[in-house]
Amino acid sequence: MTAIQDNRAIVQKVLWITLLLNLFVMGLKGAVGLAINSLSLQADALHSVTDSANNVLGLVAMRFSSPRPDRDHPYGHLKYEAVGALAIAAFLGIACFEILKGAIDRLMKGGKPVEIGGPELWLLVIVLGVNIFVAYYERSVGKRVGSPILVADARHTLSDVWVTVAVLGGLIGVWQGNIWHIPQLQSLDVFLSFPVAFMVFKSGLEVIKENLPYLVDEMAIAPEIIHDIVMEVPGVLNCHAIASRGIVGRQVFMEMHLIVDAPDVATAHHITESVEERLTERFSPVRVVIHVEPPDYETESISFEEE
Repeated sequence: MTAIQDNRAIVQKVLWITLLLNLFVMGLKGAVGLAINSLSLQADALHSVTDSANNVLGLVAMRFSSPRPDRDHPYGHLKYEAVGALAIAAFLGIACFEILKGAIDRLMKGGKPVEIGGPELWLLVIVLGVNIFVAYYERSVGKRVGSPILVADARHTLSDVWVTVAVLGGLIGVWQGNIWHIPQLQSLDVFLSFPVAFMVFKSGLEVIKENLPYLVDEMAIAPEIIHDIVMEVPGVLNCHAIASRGIVGRQVFMEMHLIVDAPDVATAHHITESVEERLTERFSPVRVVIHVEPPDYETESISFEEE
């Protein structure tokens, strides 16, 4: 059976790099937002706070998410990473709430006008470039090593990119409004906070959708697919009570009952080894539990629930 790969060192390195970059982005956005009285930019800085918090969360999750089993965790520790990804979704929800709250308060109570010039806009362009680099760096490494923490955090950072683009566009409008004495353009700073909140909320939903099935042991591979592969192995007469969980390419657990044409235990063992080899070639890494049954056992079911 293929050994389980432990990519935590790579993931931790990426998280440390992106944490430092996110702290830089957060500080720059916050400082500029306060200096120019921009609600949308302060909200964007709050979104970046969650980026940094997500990196810290990921580092903590990596500390406990070894894929290798031990006495107390015979199936490994990979669900810690999925839990961390769901916590990222919670941070996104908090950011969404804070953005909406700030925007409504500004509409209801008003506030100081936004004062922005060329230097502040150039600083935001730098921030945008850093965000784009972080998002694509995390996503590429996350997909390569199969890390849901990195992929989820990259999606969050990518939402931050679009947030910054929207905020930058609004502040450019405010800047032009100040130059051309069009005070109505000041409202762009508030109104753009609402689509920012929507993008944050959507990103959180996608993180939940991808990670919740792993935590609740949703089927990883259709039993019909497993059945077709197993039935290609010589000596297998039937395969039923098939169940699977996990994530393909990361770690999959399977169990099944085999009806084999074997005169002795040694032959039956050889057949089950061949079945494991076929499944490992297709879905590695995978752990398979097989219950062998005699040739005269009859059943028409395939999946576990039909038993």
